[in-house]
Amino acid sequence: MPSNFWRKAAVMIGFDTGFFVELLRGNNKAIEVWEKLIEGEDDGVVSCLSLFELERLGLKGAIGEVETLLESIPAVCRIMWLDFDNLSLAARLSHGIGIPSMDSLILAGLVSGDARSIYTTDSHLEQYSRKGIMIINIKPGYNE
Repeated sequence: MPSNFWRKAAVMIGFDTGFFVELLRGNNKAIEVWEKLIEGEDDGVVSCLSLFELERLGLKGAIGEVETLLESIPAVCRIMWLDFDNLSLAARLSHGIGIPSMDSLILAGLVSGDARSIYTTDSHLEQYSRKGIMIINIKPGYNE
């Protein structure tokens, strides 16, 4: 029998850009979730567009430690790249629930990556509703 035979099945967790901004700001919930991921308790998925947004925020000086973060994300998360299916789903999400294009592209990647929980700070993503997928907003002061 494999040594991990009794290991609880990992849950696929999706991370929006805002999650990483909060992680860098020391948000306790973001740190807790990220540590579980590093310890292998869960699996993570991130849209390639979140990597773009994080680097852009770093270049603008809005966040620090971006280089380290951009190196660590692919080490512990699967990166979802844009393909025709993701683009098509994003168009349908944007049109159907009225969320901005970039948000719909990121959400489509996370949904296509089988995320069951999606951590965000973006209230637009909460408009998405599908059985078996939870949108969790960790923005400070939100839902407190």
